[in-house]
Formats: sequence, structure tokens, C-alpha cells
Amino acid sequence: MGAATARRLAEEGACVVIGDLLLDLAQAVAEDIAAKGGRAVAVPLDGTSAESQAEIVRKAVEAYGRLDFYHSNLAGGTDGDIDALNCPVEVLDKSFAINTKSHFLATQAALPVMLESGGGAMIYTSSGAAANGAAWQVAYPMTKNAIHALARHVAQKWGKQGVRANVICPGLVLTEAAGVHLTEEFRKQGLEAVPHTRLGKPEDIAAAVTFLASEDGEWVNGQVWYVNGGTLKRD
Repeated sequence: MGAATARRLAEEGACVVIGDLLLDLAQAVAEDIAAKGGRAVAVPLDGTSAESQAEIVRKAVEAYGRLDFYHSNLAGGTDGDIDALNCPVEVLDKSFAINTKSHFLATQAALPVMLESGGGAMIYTSSGAAANGAAWQVAYPMTKNAIHALARHVAQKWGKQGVRANVICPGLVLTEAAGVHLTEEFRKQGLEAVPHTRLGKPEDIAAAVTFLASEDGEWVNGQVWYVNGGTLKRD
């Protein structure tokens, strides 16, 4: 989803900085964007590190002179995440670090730079799991829910200073990783559950993020968007 979003943003004329734990993957996307006439640079990013978060923001300012939006797109830590009576505390701690702390640190790194230039957009990736309820998983939904509170806080606190903060909650999206790990039976069940003709594509999330980052999304603030084909319907 991050790669698709970076490509879509570049197609729309944005200059992007792509961060990933796996730098070679980020570089491959940046090189592809550059080959098509866009502007992109890649940097290593450990989302759970304040120093690493500060560095990707510094790189954006160094490369392009300003920071207009930050798409905080991190998730993981699901190994060993089962029900509340059997999920080890260390699994919960890891999930909080990846799925909550990382977005908090991204906010601390990016927000001051945005405020200096008159505002910008914080866009966070959460998950439909935050609202669905799952008998087989507890830490991931808990920690994803915290992102919603963070975004609403940022929107309420700094909205008058030109900052917008919103959340995207993807449904079942057929990313490369999902293609490797999901069985055909799981895909079939997922398609049966969604009132749509197909499952999600990374480009669906990219389109939503791009809108929120653009001037077209200027009056959207403090919202949680479920981009899921209708699997989960929320007011």
C-alpha cells in the first residue's frame, strides 16, 4: 500500500520521500518513480525510533524545502497475538510499539515542521480490525484503535493552525504480502463477505491517501475513513 501510494502521489506531482525498514525495497520504488519522470528519494526508516522518524522528516525538508503531508503507514507485530487470556505481554508491547508508538513518533517529528510552514496533513493507516472485533486477535485491534484517538487529538488541537489529521482503515487489500500468505479459500471467503465485485487493491488506498493529502481534501479533518468495499459500514 505504501508503494502504491508513493507512486500515485508522484503521478499527481508530489515530491516524495519513501521510508522502509527494507531500504532496498524503498529504493526500488523511488527509482521506478524517477524513471517515469517523478521525484522521489528513499531512506531507511524504523518507525519505532524517534531518531529515525526525525531523519525522514529532515530528509524531506533537505530534499524539497518543506513538508506538506506525512503518510504514517506502519503495521505489524501480529505473531503470537491471540485472545486476551493467551496473548503474551511481550506480544502486546511489540504491537503497541509498531502500531501505536510509531504513529505517535511520526507526529512528533512531522508536526513541528508543518506548523512552521502554516500547516499540513497527517494521514495515518489503521485497519478495519480496529472496529470489527475479532475472537482470534486482541493486541492488533487494540493498538490500531489508538491511532484514531491520536488523529482526532491532532485535528482538534492544531486544526486552527492549518493541520489536518485523518485515518484510513483498509479492508482486505490484496497486497504482494497478502498474495503470498493468504490461501485461495481465505480470499474466497473475503470476497463473499464484501458487498462488492472484488477485493481491495493497493491503488484503492493510494487514491484515498492522495485525496486527503491534496487541496481537494482541505475540509476533511479528524475523520476515520473505512476503505473496504462496504465490508464494514460506519457512520
